Amino acid sequence: MNTDFKVAEVSLSYRNTVPYDKRIKVRDAKDAYKVMLKMHDDDTLDYTETFRVLYLNQNNQVLGCRIISEGGLASTCCDVRTILQGALLTNAVAMILAHNHPSGNVTPSLSDIKMTTQISKAAKLLDISLLDHIIYTRENCYSFADDGQI
Repeated sequence: MNTDFKVAEVSLSYRNTVPYDKRIKVRDAKDAYKVMLKMHDDDTLDYTETFRVLYLNQNNQVLGCRIISEGGLASTCCDVRTILQGALLTNAVAMILAHNHPSGNVTPSLSDIKMTTQISKAAKLLDISLLDHIIYTRENCYSFADDGQI
């Protein structure tokens, strides 16, 4: 046997330390918006774009929130595989995408629409529901679900 042969060990972990009866329930876009505002660093809300995902159980309770990427003033990139990795790790059955627009304009860009469609299709393959994609600012938000885009 070759003693120089090495393979990296893969280690993934997730631990929910929030008791079941204390988990936040997200019923609609307004609930998701409130969670995002509380999670977002107030000093960067109007400065840099940050993409997050809320992972939910079958009762729409938040299992966790993950920052996928932080970008500049006008964009941030996200990797579909990273988003779905978090969903699988938390055993989520649903998720809500969210990102802020430092410009103050919550209208989705063409790239926001394309990205949402791509993530939704990939999630369906794993029986994970994409419930919404929220674009938010300090004052208001846009919901893909409320607008019939999801």
